[in-house]
Amino acid sequence: MADEPAIFGPADLRAAVASGLVTEAQAAGITALAHDRAGKRAALPAEDEPFEFFRGFAEIFIALGLSILLGGVALLLTIVGGVTILIAIPAILALIAWWMAGYFTLKRRMNLPSMVLVSAYSGGIYVSALTLLGQIDLGLRGVALVSALLAAAAVLAWFARFRLPFAMFVFGFFALMATYSLFARYNPGGSFDTLDAWANSFRPGANLRLASLVFGLGAFIGAMWFDLRDPHRITRHSATAFWLHLLAGATLVNTVAGNLYAGGAGSLPATALALCAFALVALVVDRRSILTAGIVYIAALIYWAVIGEGRGAPRDWAVVLIILGAMFTALGTWWVQLRGLIMRALPDFPGKDRLPPYLETP
Repeated sequence: MADEPAIFGPADLRAAVASGLVTEAQAAGITALAHDRAGKRAALPAEDEPFEFFRGFAEIFIALGLSILLGGVALLLTIVGGVTILIAIPAILALIAWWMAGYFTLKRRMNLPSMVLVSAYSGGIYVSALTLLGQIDLGLRGVALVSALLAAAAVLAWFARFRLPFAMFVFGFFALMATYSLFARYNPGGSFDTLDAWANSFRPGANLRLASLVFGLGAFIGAMWFDLRDPHRITRHSATAFWLHLLAGATLVNTVAGNLYAGGAGSLPATALALCAFALVALVVDRRSILTAGIVYIAALIYWAVIGEGRGAPRDWAVVLIILGAMFTALGTWWVQLRGLIMRALPDFPGKDRLPPYLETP
């Protein structure tokens, strides 16, 4: 007798986790059992990097309402002004966002409204801390560093309470700001009187490339920590890793490829090798976001290959776009097969068996 057709898939299991019917550990166990019974690799769906931004128009509607509401509070803050208001109102806004998340995140389990709330919460904490510390003689570096660290710690508390994957992206943003404040060189005689004074306090010679590299490596390690705990991409660990990979890919690609690419033909080989290395890493860990972060530099390489040092005509730009689009379309179409080929060719290494399953046969 033939096997009955499958009526319950990964999307249903993710929905069960989101609704609280099963825990993440139970979902991971069910998935592992199903893959074992089906031969693991053969049971892997072709599109194995699930991502959910929102569910239904209701989330868009509520997120829009929350944005307008919180924007009205921010406008009130701008009209009223004053140092005390700048400290108190953002902090109150953060508390309101935390309170609302108890309903929209924990009870209704709405993703997009939760993203709006954690953004308002973290922004409120940061503005309050920035304003308060600006009244203390900490220096520009101290104000920037401590404010970013306080906001990052507050977002970690949010993540511990509400387990929202997007919160790690917000945490990474403030962690990046804190890292920049450590590496940037400030004008010792600068003041915190105006926004222009704050912006001009950064010297052009600030060594932010090293800051981006340090942060990118840290974000990638954090992303892999979550990824290795969920190789089947079922639980929120995978979604959390996605947001960290987004930060890691953007900072690392722009740091490495950006330093190599000088806008001339002589920089093409080194930049191409660096982008190939990023592509290899993206395929091994099965994260397209890493490679997507390098699309600007890939386009630059194609530009130089097609146009050279001259100024391209509309027809030349059309050729560049067609090549770039065809490359990404083909890579996305045969991603699973290409990844299987690479993973089969690579020798065993620590953690290979904890990465997402791959095709074991051509």
